[in-house]
Amino acid sequence: MARQKRIALINDITGFGRCSVTVQLPLISAMRVQACPLPTAILSVHTGFPQHYLDDYTARMRPYMENWAANGLSFDAVLTGFLGSEEQIAVVLDAIALLRGDETRIIVDPVMGDNGSLYTSYTPALCAQMRRLLPYADVVTPNLTEACRLLDIPYPADGMVSVAALREMAAGIAEMGPHEVIITGLNAGHCVRTYLYAGGRGYSFDNEKVGRDRSGAGDAFAAIVAAALVRGMPLEEGVRRAADFIGHCLRYAEELDLPWNHGLPFEEYMGELTAL
Repeated sequence: MARQKRIALINDITGFGRCSVTVQLPLISAMRVQACPLPTAILSVHTGFPQHYLDDYTARMRPYMENWAANGLSFDAVLTGFLGSEEQIAVVLDAIALLRGDETRIIVDPVMGDNGSLYTSYTPALCAQMRRLLPYADVVTPNLTEACRLLDIPYPADGMVSVAALREMAAGIAEMGPHEVIITGLNAGHCVRTYLYAGGRGYSFDNEKVGRDRSGAGDAFAAIVAAALVRGMPLEEGVRRAADFIGHCLRYAEELDLPWNHGLPFEEYMGELTAL
């Protein structure tokens, strides 16, 4: 039976702050791919706000995904994001085993921290457990902080890293299992650098740096790349389109003078993705 491509999103649902499934679902849908959330938690606002309400969904994740399987649902990709506990790592491994078909792509966004620091809900033990997902991943999309955590190496003091060092880091992550590694949001002076490692070769490309870091940019990036992959686009093309789209959103966020934790005003640019 012919059907649209579809992606299972293992991530939290956050009501305000433009991150996680709240960003990924509309962006993937705009690219004419069905987005199917499997919640890890439900939050009122993300953890970058002074106060947040969090409903942990761990106990309900297995019955939820087992019902998907019982209904014979299959997915072209599984995209993982925010995980709230070590127990959820084990649940995600079970979900991959249950939902993965012969052609299913597994994209792991190892959400753990940024700018050298862990997010408030992440512990060193949970970060160590995140490595358990890598042998099952086709693509992994860490930022520099997360790449350092995965490799258990220090974060560079100035947040700067050479292309040669990036290649070594990406190759080290690839040795843990992923076929392709994308290190995102790298500081390159007046530019933001993205480093793509695939087939033993590394590529880097730069986009103009616009304003400050904003919540949800990593979620948006991973979503666009995942949708591009299941649509059959070459990985490099999907990565470049994701970086360009986020750059447009960042520029508009600066025009609006949005607080950083309000995320990317992506709604203004959805037409760019619909046209892909």
